[in-house]
This record gives sequence, structure tokens and C-alpha cells, in this order.
Amino acid sequence: MTETLQNLYLGFSVALTPSVLFYAFTGCVIGTLVGMLPGVGPLAGISLLLPATFGLSATTAIVLLAGIYYGAMYGGSTTSILMRIPGEAASVMTCIDGYEMTKQGRAGPALTIAAIGSYVAGTLSVVGLMFLAPPLASFALRFGPPEYSALLVLGLLVLAYMSSGSMPKALAMAALGLLLGMIGIDTMTGFFRFHYGLVELGDGIGVVPVAVGLFGISEILLTAGQATPPAVHKPRLRELLPSRQEWRDSARPIGRGTVLGFLIGIIPGSAHIISSFVSYAMERRLSR
Repeated sequence: MTETLQNLYLGFSVALTPSVLFYAFTGCVIGTLVGMLPGVGPLAGISLLLPATFGLSATTAIVLLAGIYYGAMYGGSTTSILMRIPGEAASVMTCIDGYEMTKQGRAGPALTIAAIGSYVAGTLSVVGLMFLAPPLASFALRFGPPEYSALLVLGLLVLAYMSSGSMPKALAMAALGLLLGMIGIDTMTGFFRFHYGLVELGDGIGVVPVAVGLFGISEILLTAGQATPPAVHKPRLRELLPSRQEWRDSARPIGRGTVLGFLIGIIPGSAHIISSFVSYAMERRLSR
């Protein structure tokens, strides 16, 4: 415990300098703008902006890249809420209720709640990681093929848990998702699966292109087919903030999502995507 506190003191003494704080703020702003671009996401944004860190020190470069990652993770919810086009895979669930609030003229509260939830969850998760990093790392390294198979089964169970309509339709969509996920090069054998002679399909089909096709393209076509463009609502400043009841209603989901995301985020891989789906499924059931 004493060693952990000493490391934290050393880290904060470096991170709280004006130059490092400036690069952290710059990274968050750039990351938010990158996250608003559909299909780019935090990893692609970091890869594109990596040459900008070549002239910086190691600490400053890491802080800048971390700010870009955090900003991109939040920025993906902006287009999900306003346009029903997810900026990255973890923001897919935001399209469902966030865009419905936008159509009701409540885009401001939706964006504010998303920002506060992202800040609270990110801050508490980092604090927990600072004290629990060694045991969590040893636990994550124990994950093998059986654990990943169990995780896939968990995803299918979450799908059945979320489906409120026809169960055969939900299972059919799950089967379609499994078939789309099988496209590409098998990581174990190197065998091309369902590529149909197209080398471009070797990398497979990601979640973001499928989500943009399902949500974004359909919304663009619906908007283009309208005889008159939708009216632009210009809200007052007070209307951009959530009401007291909305704050009360969102406090517990933010807390539950923080704990759930922290626990699932330990798992190596695309745990941030899985955690958003599981959290939405749980809140959907609890709200009934």
C-alpha cells in the first residue's frame, strides 16, 4: 500500500504540471472531434495522430494519446445521439434511447448525461485501477479459449435477455451476426472464411460498419425521402440541461454502469463493447 501511494505521488507530481495538463486538454479536444467521425474510433484516431508525438517526451506523449483515447470514447456518443450514427462500437447502444430523446427535443440533456456518465465512470474506474492493477492484471492473463467461449455464450444470453419481442427474430439476428463475425482470416489456422475471392474481406467485418449501415444509412434515407426537411429546434440554455428528475433517474444507472464496466473491462479484448451492451440490457430490464 505504501509503495502504491508513493507511485501515485510521483505520478501526480508529473501529471499536474502545466505543460502536461495542456497536452491532456488538447488530446481530449482532438479525441472528441475524432470520435464524432463515424467509423474512425479511438484506436484509428491514435494511429493517425501518433506521428504528432514523435517530438515529445515519453510522459507527454502518453498523456496526449490517453487524452485522445478518452475524448474519442466520449465523442462517439455525440453522433449517436444527434444523428443515430455511432462514432465507434461502444456507442451503438446510445443510438437507441439517445436519438429518441433528440427527436423529442431533448438532445441537450442526453448529451449532458452522456458526458457526466462518461466522466464519472472513467474517473472512478481509473481510481480503482490505480489500487487494484496488480491483482487485476494477473486475473486477466489467465483468460484462455474456455473463458472466451464462456464470454461468447454470455453475449448470446444477453441477446435473449434484451429481446422483448419475437424470440425467433432475435435468434435469427444472432445467427446472422455470428455468420458475419466468421468472415475473414481465422486467427488460429490462417484459413480464409467466406471471403468469396475478395482479399478486402480478410480483416472481417467490424461492428462499426454494420452499425452504421443499420442505423446511419437507414436514417439518412428516411430523412432524404421526406418532402420537407425536419424543423430545427433552437432550445434555450435551460433546456440543454437535464431536469432534477432526470438527474435522479440517471444517478443509479451511472453507478451500476461504472461497476459493471469496471468488472467487464478487466477482460482482454473488446470488453468495452460488451460492457455497454450488458449494461444497457440490465437497465432495460430494471426500468420495467
